[in-house]
Amino acid sequence: MNEEFLHYIWKFQLLDHGVLKSASGDIIEVVHPGIQNTDAGPDFFNSKVRIGKTLWVGNVEIHVRSSDWNRHGHSTDDAYSNVILHVVYVDDAEIHDKNKRLLPTLQIENKFPIKLQDNYARLLRSRAWVPCASAFNAVVQDKFFINNYLESVLISRMEKKSSVIFTSLKYSNNNWEETFYWSLARSFGFKTNAEPFELLARSIPLSIINKHRENRLQIEALLFGQAGFLHEGMNGEYPRRLFWEYEFLRRKYNLDPYARHLWKFLRLRPGNFPTLRLAQFAHLLSTSHNLFHMVREFQSLRELRRIFVVEASDYWNTHYNFDRKVARSFRKVLGSGSIDSILINSVVPFLFVFGHNNGLQEYKDKSLELLQSIPAENNVVVNNWRRLGYRATSALFSQALIELKEEYCQKKKCLSCGVGNRILKN
Repeated sequence: MNEEFLHYIWKFQLLDHGVLKSASGDIIEVVHPGIQNTDAGPDFFNSKVRIGKTLWVGNVEIHVRSSDWNRHGHSTDDAYSNVILHVVYVDDAEIHDKNKRLLPTLQIENKFPIKLQDNYARLLRSRAWVPCASAFNAVVQDKFFINNYLESVLISRMEKKSSVIFTSLKYSNNNWEETFYWSLARSFGFKTNAEPFELLARSIPLSIINKHRENRLQIEALLFGQAGFLHEGMNGEYPRRLFWEYEFLRRKYNLDPYARHLWKFLRLRPGNFPTLRLAQFAHLLSTSHNLFHMVREFQSLRELRRIFVVEASDYWNTHYNFDRKVARSFRKVLGSGSIDSILINSVVPFLFVFGHNNGLQEYKDKSLELLQSIPAENNVVVNNWRRLGYRATSALFSQALIELKEEYCQKKKCLSCGVGNRILKN
């Protein structure tokens, strides 16, 4: 038994209301359970409870045991002076508020269906990939329910990503192009090198990039130099030119390169090496001006994807890293799956935030429509959900499934999950 489960019982009023009495014998009628508080203070605000013949309006506090009230220090806390009812699983002590008032106590042990507690215990004990693995397939048979619920989960994911963007906007003095440039860089690092990619972009202001946009070699020199990949004595004309270009630009703009060890190559396929991604990112920066404006005004997914069809310069046809030539030569073009990943992780949330920040619903709608038009992602999380019975039909639903796994299943927040609620009550 834990407080989270008791909050769930109280919030949804899953009690046997025919037998509710206070510790002193007064009949209790719950008119309204109140609004759950997720911050400090009593657990439910603005509750309405009739105790005997008197209707009380105030706060409700919930504990496993009555004695937890004193153990948590509520008896001397002004924030708990307006508590009208103490709801507990086991009533093991009389409790008083700061004003020495004896608080009415409702013990709810055996006052709710035992199957709820059994189902919750099974979810908590589960060692499956997700706690509800054995029952999930039965829930997803209701397509209307699961699709609507996943759409709400997706909105939560978008709002979470929005908060990160708003924070970045503050650092850039609300410069949308600069902030979008940082986000794009992070996306080009994908999961493994996202952090060093973003740090790299923040170390080279977009104003500097714009001054050299027409010279791709200089853009490459700035990126590779700041990333710590260039040094004196490199083999080949291309690496040496990059080094000397960077030395000139570093002194001109007073730049300090990042440590080479930040970049990760281990267990990456050569096509995902950060060196190749940097070369492709350089191509994008040298061919696209006012990128955020461009993606805001796209008319179709095909048009948007075309912006991100970039490839590494010729040197990388025979290299994955500096000074390490390979026998086979082929163009290193950013793949369609990688492009869609960038759209999902940078373009979509930025359109959503731009619409929200400026009161332009059409951009929020555009972001969700874009997600619906992109195929579902192909990764371990999405594939495991498919094995359990749900096949995502677009990136909108694959993103929702990722959020469901990360924010609910991994944290075993089954009581806050729509799927978990269905399973608990059935």
